[in-house]
Order: sequence, then C-alpha cells, then structure tokens
Amino acid sequence: MNNQNDFIETNQIKEKLVGTFINHKSFGFVIPNDKGIKEDIFIPKKYINKAKNNQKVVVKITKQPSEGKKAEGEIVEVLGNINKFGVDLMCMVKEYDLPFEFPEFVLKEADRIPDKINENEIANRVDLRNERIFTIDGEDAKDLDDAVCVKKNSKGNYILSVHIADVSNYVKENTNLDQEAILRGTSVYMLNTVIPMLPEKLSNGICSLNAGEDRFTLSITMEIDNKGNVISSEIYKAVIRVIERMSYTDIARLLRYGKYEEIEPSKYLLKKYNKYIEDFRLMEELAKILEKRRNYAGALDLDVPETKVIFDNKGKVKDIEKYEYTFANKIIEEFMLTANETIAEKFFWLEAPFIYRVHEKPDAEKIAELNKFLFNIGYKIKGNKDDIYTKSFSDVLEKAKGTEEEQVVSNLILRTLKVARYESENRGHFGLASKYYCHFTSPIRRYPDLYIHRIISEYIKRDYNVKEEYISKQKELAERYSYTSSVAEKNAQKAEREIVDIKKAEYMQSKIGEKYYGIISGVTSFGVFVELKNTVEGLIRFDDLGNDYYVYDDNRKTLTGERTKETFSLGNKIYVEVIEASKDTGKIRFKKTENKKQKKYSSKRKK
Repeated sequence: MNNQNDFIETNQIKEKLVGTFINHKSFGFVIPNDKGIKEDIFIPKKYINKAKNNQKVVVKITKQPSEGKKAEGEIVEVLGNINKFGVDLMCMVKEYDLPFEFPEFVLKEADRIPDKINENEIANRVDLRNERIFTIDGEDAKDLDDAVCVKKNSKGNYILSVHIADVSNYVKENTNLDQEAILRGTSVYMLNTVIPMLPEKLSNGICSLNAGEDRFTLSITMEIDNKGNVISSEIYKAVIRVIERMSYTDIARLLRYGKYEEIEPSKYLLKKYNKYIEDFRLMEELAKILEKRRNYAGALDLDVPETKVIFDNKGKVKDIEKYEYTFANKIIEEFMLTANETIAEKFFWLEAPFIYRVHEKPDAEKIAELNKFLFNIGYKIKGNKDDIYTKSFSDVLEKAKGTEEEQVVSNLILRTLKVARYESENRGHFGLASKYYCHFTSPIRRYPDLYIHRIISEYIKRDYNVKEEYISKQKELAERYSYTSSVAEKNAQKAEREIVDIKKAEYMQSKIGEKYYGIISGVTSFGVFVELKNTVEGLIRFDDLGNDYYVYDDNRKTLTGERTKETFSLGNKIYVEVIEASKDTGKIRFKKTENKKQKKYSSKRKK
C-alpha cells in the first residue's frame, strides 16, 4: 500500500532531489519531497538562485550530511508553486529523473520514417487485410500495439490470432531511436500525461494499429481446444488493416445485449456494431475458457482496485473513482497472456537469447508472516517452504471472494509476493502459475518486448537457423537490457503511484470535515490505515482513534484499547472523518468518528 510505505524512513540522499524551498533573509533550506530524508537541506544565500518562498525546486547536493551538520545544496531549477497547474507532474519528472523530452536528433531520425508502410515489403508477409481484426482498448488509448481476431475451425477448435505492431521494423538496433528507447525502458503513464518510450510520430502513428490503416505486425496464430490448451501455433510477419477500433466500454455493453435489458446498448451502438456482435461473443466464449484453465492452474486473481482520476476542463481533480474492470478487459488480458506464454515456451526450447518476465516464489518467512495475519480472519496459506504453489494462494483468494475482507486479503497477499522483473533466464511466473512467460505484446511502450521482437524476427528471417555468433552476442544484450528495463520499470511505477497519491490528496482537500465508511487496510505501531470505497487511503493516528491508550500487537497486527478493550484489526469497517489532506506530501489523515444516523459498525469489541 503506497501511503503506508511513505512512513518508512531511509537516510539516503541523492545527488539531486526535489523539495519545497523555505526562504530566510540570509539563507534558505529545502524540505525534500522524499520523506525518507529526515532533515532539510541547507542552502547558502549565494545558491538560492531566485527561488521564492514555498516554491518547488530542484536542489543539487554540494555537501553530504556529516555528524552534526546538515547536507548543503544549490538550487538548480525552480519548478513553481505546488498548486500551479503542471508543477506536481514536473516534480515527479525531476524526482525520478524521467526523460521528459526527446533530443532533437532522435526526433529528426523519427521524422525520416515514412507515415505509410513500404508496399514493396508486403510480398514477404502474410496479407491479412481482409480479415475481421479489431483493436480493443481504453477510450483514451492512442498507442494501439495489439489487435485480435477469433474464429472457429471445422474441428470446433478456436483460432486466436494476436497481431502486435512490428515496431522492430522501424526502430533498428543501434540507431538513435533505439538508444533512446533503451534509456527510457518504458513509457510512463502519469494520469492524463504520457511520457512515451518512442516519439509520437511512431507511437501514435506508423507503429499504432489505427483502424483503416495498413500496418505491419509480428503475429501469432494459435489453435486452442475447448479446454483452453494451445495445440498448435505459428509465428509470422503480417500486414493487417484493423476493421474497427473498439473500446472496453462498448464491447462490454454489446456483450450484455440480450442478457440484461436495463443496460441494453444505445440504438447508435447497435446500429454501428451489430454486424460484429458474433465476433465479440466468440471472443468472450474463448476468454472464459482460457480464464477457467488459468484459474484451475492456480493463477492469482488479486482484487486490488485501480484508481481512476477524473479531471475538469481546467485540469483540476473533479472526482476519484475505482476503475471499472469489465469482462471486455478480461478478453484482451487472456488473449495477451496466452500469446506471451506461447511465445516464451517456444523460444525457451529453442534456447534462443531472450528476455523473460520472471516472478519467483515468495520467501518462506514472508508466507509465515502472512499466515499470522490471515489466521486472525480465518484463512491460511497451506504448504511449507519447499512446497508452496500458486494454488495455495488462489484458494485463499477464492474463499475470500465476496466477503467484507476480500480486498484486505488481496492486499496482504500482494505485499507478500515478490516483485516481477525481467531476466535473460527463464524462472517461470509464480503469480500466473506459468512455467514460461515473457512480454511480447507491447513493443511501443516496453523495451523488452521490442528486443524480443528483434530476436523473433531474426529467427523467422533465418528460418530458425541462427548462427552461434549472433546468439552469443544477443545473450549478453538480453542480460543487460533485462537489468536496465527492470530498473526503468521500477522507477516509472514509483512516479505513477506517487502522482496518483498527490491527486487523491488534492481531491480530499475539498472534503475536510466530510465523513465516510472505510475498511482498515493496515495496522501499525503508530495508527491504522483506512481505505475508502473510492481507493483513497488515509492514516488515523493514536490521538485520533479515541480517548484511550492503545496497545499494538505486532503478531496479530491489532490495536486494543486498554480501557475500552476496543480492538482494531485488518478488514474492520470503520466510520471516519477527513481532518487533513496535503497535496504537497500526498498524505491524508482521518479521525475515527461515529455515524449517529446509522447503526455503529466501526470495529470489533472484545466481549
């Protein structure tokens, strides 16, 4: 949980950091945004460089802290007041050293790439421009790098084709575009702003599978039986023309048609897409089979809600909601997972240089710690340190489904799992219960995908007869890019999470004094964290819990009042009032209160 981690301090001071400048006449200091840095940074008068009081600035550390002395620094950039539009975003860009703008020489190289496909190359590809191929994405998506088509053959098996933008056809190895993509590693999605891995000319243009446009793809077609097993597959270069650009919302409405009258799609939607409904129902049918197979294997279905931040026309936060996840999202998720697994397994057995998406088993100590928490709410992960399977976790998630503590159980398990990363060696994917897994489906926005596209393309070109010299060289590169991409991804995720926290706090600033029901999502030695229905999380400190002295039980992760015997545990419902929200820190504070109009059900009392 993001906000809870904010309270864990570290002593690390980076060479450059972002903070709030406080001006004194003869000197200044900067309060770092990174709350892990305990002390402010001293700024001599000559290094203030026109910064004004309470402005966000970038400070360069000129002297590291020593015993009894604070770190010293120089203001190298003034970002502006935190409440000024766009300043919070630039704080993230500078704090995490994200490459915001493309160098001119990279943009010039991108400009030399044609806007249309080279028709001379079509003869070397499978021409699928007359197939019923669709993209299905969020309404706001612009970099459309995957498209799908589902049919049935005479044997009753499903034929799933996943077409991925052939980015490697345009971004060649060792070019300026390639070097910049390696540096960036990933696109960064900070709410309504995207810092792309590739220039817009490519990401939203020739590499994007825009409807009605001829596009080159690297494609995989899989024959899948009625139990979800891939019984054969073929990987090839293609040229496609997407017939329709669909959204998750529209697909979900169309699939509900005839099932639930109250959410029947509009006449316009039916008129426009009615001729494709059978395509979408076939996709739904296959996705349910694939989902069932995955669930049987024990893949984890963590109910950890994503946040949707809604802005007004001036860029201010209008509302915070839980992102609605429909089965249309699940269709694309299942198709992409299946393609990724099939590709990874094939190239593993080829012993090809490759980048895998790796997710290892959680540590035995972490599982033991998790079981302490789960025991308090009636659950247990079965197995021992040498015998832990994904199914043990998925069984608990299934048991918790539909209960009040479902979200808490999901969060607890999520914190127990290791972080997925990229590696040049296959180690399987624990969370997906998959022996072979890679990222193949998003080469516009992830460098590992682009890299393995190059590998796959070379194997296809050489009819899978690749020289040992090439393999040796590429294995070294795979190891290097696995590391750099993992670091870039981690950095991007921190920035993406932090800007959401800031926007949540900005929204809750207008809700001071308002009351909500929430669920206790964390219990610590300094208070309890409470998550609201809209995904906003805040802290209740001891002083705001009530007129009592609270004892913290580290094993059970509970707080108990000495006088009242009132106990606060994970998953308890609680009624809270918003008392503080800081956009500057991204932190929100609640206090426990009572809802006099309704029956109290805040926390459990010991009898």
